[in-house]
Amino acid sequence: MAGQTAISQLSAAMSDQPAPIYQRVKQAIVSQIAEGVWKPNQRVPSESELVNELGVSRMTINRALRELTSEGYLIRMQGVGTFVAESKGYTAMLEVHNIAEEIAQRGHRHSCKVIELREIKADPEQASLLGIISGNPAFHSVIVHYENELPVQLEDRLVNPQVAPDYLQQDYHSQTPYTYLMRVAPLTAGEHIVEAVLPDRQQCKLLSLESDEPCLLIRRQTWSEAKIVTCARLLYPGSRYKLLGKFKGHG
Repeated sequence: MAGQTAISQLSAAMSDQPAPIYQRVKQAIVSQIAEGVWKPNQRVPSESELVNELGVSRMTINRALRELTSEGYLIRMQGVGTFVAESKGYTAMLEVHNIAEEIAQRGHRHSCKVIELREIKADPEQASLLGIISGNPAFHSVIVHYENELPVQLEDRLVNPQVAPDYLQQDYHSQTPYTYLMRVAPLTAGEHIVEAVLPDRQQCKLLSLESDEPCLLIRRQTWSEAKIVTCARLLYPGSRYKLLGKFKGHG
């Protein structure tokens, strides 16, 4: 009976816009998942059920389910069935976005915990990253970002005081560092380095991780005009996040 209900819901969600049928089936399934009608770990109707009820070919249904599986919406288990996947958050690999907005766009709640927010004397490596003289002041912040109470990013950031002099006076529970920095020093260029790492003991504690869980680390340096604004290390638990990259090319 539950299967019939799911199929009826899917049939009602099918768009009549001109598009290949397999794409219309995919769009309808994605909309059911996005709207919470089909829940994570819920078994979806079988290929045969979908073929019979939607009146489309098995090849069409198979392609739609196969592509949705490769895109992370579904999990297909041989001999068991097809299930709605647990959704992962994502962050844009080649763009600079506000994590609070990313989380809000998924319909979830963002919160954060400020671990450190202080002025330091830049050592030679830190000074080089910020384009300042070694020993000069720099700002340092460490913030854990949460999505629905689950820690999803550890942000360890150095900031150039020459560009953002009031950085330490901001309330980062009501706005993210991104929001403040984009207001006082609009981004004109950036550089990313992405790697897989194992977190240290402190990072595991802050992100509520097991010691052997791999993480995604983005090292991000940004400029406003000719000045370096900030250098950040953004650490994401590998099991809770994925990176999204878009590009244009010639094949």
